[in-house]
Amino acid sequence: MVARDTEAGAMSPAAARAALEWLLECGADEAIGETPVDRTGLPDRAPGAPAASSAPAAPREAPARTGAPAPKAVPAPARPAPGGALEAAVAAAERAAAGAADLAALRGALESYEHCELRRGARSLVFGDGTPGAPLMILGEAPGREEDSEGRPFAGPAGRLLDRMLAAIGRDRADPDPARAVYLADVLPWRPPGNRAPTADEMAMLAPFARRHVALAAPRVVVPMGNAALAALTGRTGIARLRGTRLEAEGRTALPTFNPSYLLRSPERKREAWADLQAIRDLLAAEE
Repeated sequence: MVARDTEAGAMSPAAARAALEWLLECGADEAIGETPVDRTGLPDRAPGAPAASSAPAAPREAPARTGAPAPKAVPAPARPAPGGALEAAVAAAERAAAGAADLAALRGALESYEHCELRRGARSLVFGDGTPGAPLMILGEAPGREEDSEGRPFAGPAGRLLDRMLAAIGRDRADPDPARAVYLADVLPWRPPGNRAPTADEMAMLAPFARRHVALAAPRVVVPMGNAALAALTGRTGIARLRGTRLEAEGRTALPTFNPSYLLRSPERKREAWADLQAIRDLLAAEE
């Protein structure tokens, strides 16, 4: 519930800012009206209007109005793909990913992949950032609002935290020197609406592309950050239990750890993340 100034009957500046930030996180980041409306200054109900009844109003047919535009159809909620359709979508993803001979071809395969509805609501296809072929690859879950806007993975506050984490072990996404280079990508290249968690269907469709992404980027060490990335690469979940454990993914050494967005919400886990970073640093040094 949004707090209001009881004397003025309007939201305080702090409450208005909090409400705006909440709307942005939910994906409501575009104005759709032709003129702005200060809804914080509107009364709870129009003077003289009857109080709302607790009983639901009986449905009635809207009267026809000459020259009035037809009401917009409300799209039905998305439903999980039926088994056969999902199997066909996954098979198509596996064929498209396997047919990509390099990262440019893999990006083209994703741009042509029509089975995932996420592409229709996203602004950008968020493919990768940093130096392809770097010895270290970071794999996240999915783009958020900042990533969708900028077209690159790990932007915004989580991206800035990741950059500080990488700098602590001598890595920099902007440095092409193999001794410092790093490559970053996400399992999902399109932002889920409102930054919601990916569905099982979306993960199943896009995991083949993520695995092929790792194979083509050819890092010595890949770091799945969070459960979604861990599941896409290894088929296993339980990041709190498996973080810091040396695994194998696409013929590469994998060392999972927490996603920086999770660390922003749970800073008490940063100690464990720092231990994982040290293990990653030592692993890269041992394989040079």
